[in-house]
Amino acid sequence: MKIIIVNYRYFVSGGPERYLFNVMDLLQKNGHEVIPFSIKNKLNKASEYDGYFMEPVSKDDEVYFSEYKKSNVKTIARSFSRMFYSFEAKKKLDSLIKAVKPDLIYVLHYQNKISASIFDAAKNNQIPVIHRISDFGQICANALFYRPNQKDICERCLTGSKFNAVINKCVYDSYIYSSIKAASIRFQEITGLKKKVQAFVVPSKFTLGKLAVHGFPNEKLVHIPSFFNFEFITSKLEITYEPFALYIGRIESEKGLFSLVKAFENSKYNLKIVGFSSTGFEEELKDYLKDKQHNIEFLGKKNFDEIQVYLSKCSFTLVPSEWYDNFPNTLLESFAFKKCAVATNTGSLKELVIDNQTGLLFKLKDIQDLKDKIAYLFENNAVCEKLGENAFNMLNQEYSSEVHYKKLNNLFENVVAGYQTVNKSISQV
Repeated sequence: MKIIIVNYRYFVSGGPERYLFNVMDLLQKNGHEVIPFSIKNKLNKASEYDGYFMEPVSKDDEVYFSEYKKSNVKTIARSFSRMFYSFEAKKKLDSLIKAVKPDLIYVLHYQNKISASIFDAAKNNQIPVIHRISDFGQICANALFYRPNQKDICERCLTGSKFNAVINKCVYDSYIYSSIKAASIRFQEITGLKKKVQAFVVPSKFTLGKLAVHGFPNEKLVHIPSFFNFEFITSKLEITYEPFALYIGRIESEKGLFSLVKAFENSKYNLKIVGFSSTGFEEELKDYLKDKQHNIEFLGKKNFDEIQVYLSKCSFTLVPSEWYDNFPNTLLESFAFKKCAVATNTGSLKELVIDNQTGLLFKLKDIQDLKDKIAYLFENNAVCEKLGENAFNMLNQEYSSEVHYKKLNNLFENVVAGYQTVNKSISQV
């Protein structure tokens, strides 16, 4: 099968892009031809199809919205159009479709940077589309179900008006940005996004349930969890359990980092933090810790080879998210190195961290409970290693490349066959 895969980044920035390249590798190894469609960037992996890629929103060395030169008129125009409808995206994808003649388009992340116009390009060329939804951007203005100002979980837009996002300034603490984003979500609903997509792949049961409540057709929602590609592990890394816990991910408030550093404040235990902040939140944490006793080390952003070294050595990992974290890849990566996790008892985290089986769960924002769970694992090495072994076994049984490919390929084949049947019937009318 010939498949176009759409994602707004064609380089590894985090877990979503690791899934992108993992699934591309998986599909190619099983005989499929995979063609990327993305945005030009200096960090991109080389591709013979990059001539079809879209122009960057601002400059080709900028990654995050905070880096954009927002005073530039062209940047503003591109940012606005891509939140609603980009004729450039439609034209570029249309050209790629005509050049490679795909059987299917698999859409990952497109919102805000590519635009929903790609679905019209697919429809006009009679190519079926499967869209993988790994966040809440189709429902919630900031894609998190989280109010940054109040620092709490919020579901007001799930069944209510998107105007709630404006009232609470959910996007960049701005009425303007919140209004634009809320309007763009509503625009996609009005223009029939749900009808233009043949199936929605959802990595967690929790997220699938939220999408169903919001009105996504149940018959189009397919639960296919993420997977871990063991072939990407650096060889000959020895698994040890050194006396430090590890956090990997964005350093932002919704990730529960403030609660995490407070749990390690005045503690004898060691914490290493791998990640970055695009908002300055890391500096806020460092300022908070400046005059306090702690054993917390901020290691900055690391590539996956570097991350693997820390995963091979840590005692366990931490996922203290205070939003509905949607099946994070960092948990699968942790399990691959036989490391259990301490995670918040909310959202999809409970689907991976089975309490007292593959890790420990603590109550949302309960710092004392988090401290207790951390201390328990540090003081009970045998338990820590046993839970890590359980996590590794679960990863192999339920979240392997083979399991993922079988489910995804079955969906691909069914969608393509069903789409062809429908189109044949229409053409005969």
